[in-house]
Amino acid sequence: MHSTSSEPAEGVFPTAEEYEAVHAALRTVARPGAGGPPCTLNSLFEQWDALVREVEEGYGWSAPELANDLWCRSALARIWPSLPPRIQAVRRSELDEIDRRFHSATVGQPGQDDQAGRWWLRRVPRLLEAETDRRSAHGRPMGWDDLTFPRPAEVEIDD
Repeated sequence: MHSTSSEPAEGVFPTAEEYEAVHAALRTVARPGAGGPPCTLNSLFEQWDALVREVEEGYGWSAPELANDLWCRSALARIWPSLPPRIQAVRRSELDEIDRRFHSATVGQPGQDDQAGRWWLRRVPRLLEAETDRRSAHGRPMGWDDLTFPRPAEVEIDD
């Protein structure tokens, strides 16, 4: 597994051309008005890994919050084709491992193709942390009402 620090993965330093290509790709996904430090390839990987850890431990926010949090994975998908092949090769196993963990910690939405692009947007955490024991008509914690399908049996709700 690769480090998620600011150090280059596996000691591979990008060439000037690769570095510029990565930055050009990142400029296409910059979140306007988001504030904070600039978006980097490492920061996208760190955000994706942190979100997956949160989902593995029990996601305590709402469905709209999860959709917002998944921005980091969507940004990685958007920039990936623009990354230099050597950078892709160095980071591919790390991305695959985080994706695998997210897939294991979530359940696919019924009737959705998990093999199609942006598959991460069509999954629900297996463990939802609920602040209240109130449930929606579909048996989900409050804040998950906008999902149009009944709660999958594999989804556990922890009050």
